[in-house]
Amino acid sequence: MPAIRPISDLRNKTQEISDLVHESDQPVFITKNGVGDMVVLSLAAWEREQARWELYRQLEESEADWKRGARGITLTAMKKRLKR
Repeated sequence: MPAIRPISDLRNKTQEISDLVHESDQPVFITKNGVGDMVVLSLAAWEREQARWELYRQLEESEADWKRGARGITLTAMKKRLKR
């Protein structure tokens, strides 16, 4: 279940929120006047998300290349390239 905290907790319970995101490895959703306003993540979680988004970007680029007719190289050719 997601952790949802009021924005006042950022000021009054910063360490508690920090501990929560690090221990649970999950985001904490912050509300303002009862409405979702922001998300707090640990740096490690943020870096994982960034890596995932970069992988998705690369996959989209590869799929677009494939649709344009690019077919890459064979495994044998890649092995030769790597040996050089």
